[in-house]
Amino acid sequence: MHVPFSEQICNQMAESAKQRGTGIAYRSPEYISQKMEEGKAIIAFHVSGVWAGFCYIETWSHGQFVANSGLIVHPDYRKEGLARMIKKRVFELSRELYPEAKIFGLTTGLAVMKINSELGYEPVTYSELTQDENFWSGCQSCVNYDILMAKERKVCMCTAMLFDPKDHEKPKKDNFAEDLKKRYSLYERWMKFKTLRLSNIRILKDRKNGNGNQDSNEEKTIVG
Repeated sequence: MHVPFSEQICNQMAESAKQRGTGIAYRSPEYISQKMEEGKAIIAFHVSGVWAGFCYIETWSHGQFVANSGLIVHPDYRKEGLARMIKKRVFELSRELYPEAKIFGLTTGLAVMKINSELGYEPVTYSELTQDENFWSGCQSCVNYDILMAKERKVCMCTAMLFDPKDHEKPKKDNFAEDLKKRYSLYERWMKFKTLRLSNIRILKDRKNGNGNQDSNEEKTIVG
């Protein structure tokens, strides 16, 4: 259904990169269409039916790394917060499809860096990204590729940012609290049993102390 928009999206990606004077890894309309068909892309539409924004998911190093690539907003719908909404949704989709994967991005845009930071990304060195050759070969169509190779893939014009799910895991204590909420009836029964048990122990202790005092008083009466 959305495949016919692939060529328009690719053309807009190339035009936007040209206007910014920066490079992007070229992706063909066929590649973009494939991402749509696989359910690994987010595309936004205006109520009129015109495409308004797009972003897609790529996986590298056998699924250990995920990249949210090709973020683009149609010129007519920019500065309305659409890029943030698309980035957030494609990030959520990445977490749903690949919960254990590290999510990374390379960008020269300050706006994208800000959005990434809000999602939990942190700036990292290139060495912390995927070393998959297929990923880096995709940079050959970028105008800055010569700089990347001259620096031995250690640095370039783009800023590398990474979201590591291990850095955002809830403490075990929080997980235990969640388990208790899910098993509230079990927890409630346990508390009743615990309260009853303590009450019985207290009664037995009181009886013992009471009997002890009575014996002591009787002994005093006899002696007197």
